[in-house]
Amino acid sequence: MANPDKKSLLEDKVRDIRIKKGMDVKELIESMRDMGGFSAQNMITGIDILKDMLNDKKSFNFLSFPADIIATGMRGMIADSIKYFDAVMTTGGTLDHDLAKAFGGKYSKGRFEADDSKLHQMDIYRLGNIFIGRDEYGLSVEKYFDDIMNDIYHSKDYKEEYSASELINEFGKRIKDEHSIIRQAYLNKVPIFCPGILDGAFGTQLTMFSQDKKFKLNLIKDELALSNISFDNKTTGAFMVGGGISKHHVIWWNQFKGGLDYAVYVTTASQYDGSLSGARLTEAVSWGKVKEKAKYVTIDGDATIIMPIMYSYLDLV
Repeated sequence: MANPDKKSLLEDKVRDIRIKKGMDVKELIESMRDMGGFSAQNMITGIDILKDMLNDKKSFNFLSFPADIIATGMRGMIADSIKYFDAVMTTGGTLDHDLAKAFGGKYSKGRFEADDSKLHQMDIYRLGNIFIGRDEYGLSVEKYFDDIMNDIYHSKDYKEEYSASELINEFGKRIKDEHSIIRQAYLNKVPIFCPGILDGAFGTQLTMFSQDKKFKLNLIKDELALSNISFDNKTTGAFMVGGGISKHHVIWWNQFKGGLDYAVYVTTASQYDGSLSGARLTEAVSWGKVKEKAKYVTIDGDATIIMPIMYSYLDLV
């Protein structure tokens, strides 16, 4: 709105939310539209933008997220939503957690204030307020990685050189868990781009595997694929959860087509340290990574609260 006057600034009135017994999520969200809530209002804006983005058949749409939320109960929900997007961008730890859980790894509810020295002595890892037994993560990831990677290695169509997305797709062929993100990406032909694939247990095992096997990881190949996506698609959108490399790799490549046309970003980070995770999408506009006239919003809040509400409203599961 250019040079708004006083009347126009005050015409959209705040109305009290009215909670009714037995309301479902859609009724709740609709009742919140006029309440003028702080992050709630941005969440509702995000819901509307995400709906427009997914309904735009000309838009190539990314889903990006970091690994930490895969350690929570969000994994299955995210896996179920893969089919609504055209590409996934994530971090190396996502492969670790998804693989561990695909083969029966059981994570436990813990607490942020735990005594980490005692947890270390009991072979319990802490990820926020999630407890992970050593046998449920590190050792199991190593075993199942080796089983699958050796099966790939001895298959008749083994190539000796893979991009990260190609290798992840091969893992998706062999995982049987239908709640697996890697598996659902394979089934729905949605590439998983993981520019930080070497940062984690999966990457360490891959490094060890390459020491005595004919294997090369071609990271540039995925960058060229992302470049092609940028130049081949006039319209693009992204639902970005959390920051870091998964967020930046999406907005970085989209700057070469003039920026994202749709962008919804969920974060708990502060912008005042200059971090990418804290940077609001309006900052990305200054870089040309989001278009000036794009539909975009930053939602401040915990993704484990916000995503289930948004997904439930939009029926993305």
